Amino acid sequence: MSTSQRVAIIAGGSRGIGRETSQRLAAEGYAVVVNYASNKDDADATIATITANGGNAIAVQADVADENSVAALFDAAEREFGGVDVVVNAAGIMPVSPLVDLDLEVLDRVLRTNLRGTFVVDQQAARRVRAGGAIINFSSSISRFARPGYSAYAASKGGVEAITLILARELRGRDVTVNVVAPGPIATELFYQGKDEQTLKRMAAEPPLERIGTPQEIADVVVFLAGPARWINGQVIYANGGAI
Repeated sequence: MSTSQRVAIIAGGSRGIGRETSQRLAAEGYAVVVNYASNKDDADATIATITANGGNAIAVQADVADENSVAALFDAAEREFGGVDVVVNAAGIMPVSPLVDLDLEVLDRVLRTNLRGTFVVDQQAARRVRAGGAIINFSSSISRFARPGYSAYAASKGGVEAITLILARELRGRDVTVNVVAPGPIATELFYQGKDEQTLKRMAAEPPLERIGTPQEIADVVVFLAGPARWINGQVIYANGGAI
């Protein structure tokens, strides 16, 4: 599939998996809109890398949970590049705490960013993505691992999966696919935060491949779903090295 005129918005596209996805889609010929929440330096660094390699990209600040902010994000993409073909929801937060100790304000923040944020971005995507396009959300294999300490995060991602599967069916006749990628442990700043060496070694040993995954490997899945994978729709793709 030619991507010479295709345009991608990556929510949370300035760091971790989102940044790698932004760079990969740009390398595939997409015009890329890198969304960031507050860290303009990271966004500018991502854009600099893309443009240095011959890509076409802009950075746009937006709070993914705010409908007006997200509408403005899509407006910017359409104004700059003429439309939107692919939307990737990579924005998210992952505080870790036993359920019994979790501050409910933290729960509200997780649900606002991860669940409401996906809903708000998907709402605009459903209205604007052109025929032949793709909406790609992010869940997590933690919903299958049932690892202690991740109740809030897993709850938010379970909701993301429900939104994805229903939206795929609601877009019947539009020629727009809607899927969710559910990574296992991936070598990002978000994943390493708060984990000691023993915990990291134990988690790396869980998959049959016996290692932590890389952002590049998840970006490979996103690129596949964004373009050639037209017969994959309404699915949860677990990318965790076979850990479960």
